[in-house]
Amino acid sequence: MATLAPPAHIPLPSRATAWDHAAILTLGAAGCALSYDALQQMAVAIHVRGFLTYLFPLLIDGFIAYGVRALIILRGAPFRARLYVWALFGTATAASTWANALHAVRLNQQTASGDLHLSDLTVGILSTLAPLALAGAVHLRILITRETGSEAAATARTSTAVAGEGPKPQAPGGRPADAPLDRIVEIGRAAAAQQGRLSRAVVRQAVKDENLKLGGERLTEAMNILRPEFETDETLS
Repeated sequence: MATLAPPAHIPLPSRATAWDHAAILTLGAAGCALSYDALQQMAVAIHVRGFLTYLFPLLIDGFIAYGVRALIILRGAPFRARLYVWALFGTATAASTWANALHAVRLNQQTASGDLHLSDLTVGILSTLAPLALAGAVHLRILITRETGSEAAATARTSTAVAGEGPKPQAPGGRPADAPLDRIVEIGRAAAAQQGRLSRAVVRQAVKDENLKLGGERLTEAMNILRPEFETDETLS
């Protein structure tokens, strides 16, 4: 019975569009602006001089924004490194939310009652949404970017598997041809999982142990496929 060949292209799930990225950036910018305003006034209250008051919000919220990225990048790092990053991120987040809440509560206490006057607790809770929205927007941006890269890598692997079923090319001059790319990727994936790291040396040695021919260009193609996959696995682990 004839075997159907796999399709050259497998439909992927919905990808992030430019509108998705624009929405996330807008939400992050809004949270940053609201938090920035409160923290800049708090810098004046603690007697930071002149234009330096505008650096105070960047110091605190900057640690929040980049702390999210550092946490994702270092998920596979040793415990002490992750603990240090968590400490920086937690301290910056706590400082920003506390300063935003204190700023809102003090202004609420100084404002005369009008048609709508909220309690100090309500005002304090609502004021913490700005720094949390900033951290959430940065996190979403990183996850969407990584997921898009993972889908592109899956497409490349599928195309490589289909192309690898054709006849093996012969190298000129009677030299043995390089091993098929899909076979190199398979060997490299297994070697990286076993060694706990991915490098050209690891893949080259693994292919050599299988008594297969591997040239520099073919190794580069295999690494371009394996690197996004390996980085995604470390992020999700």
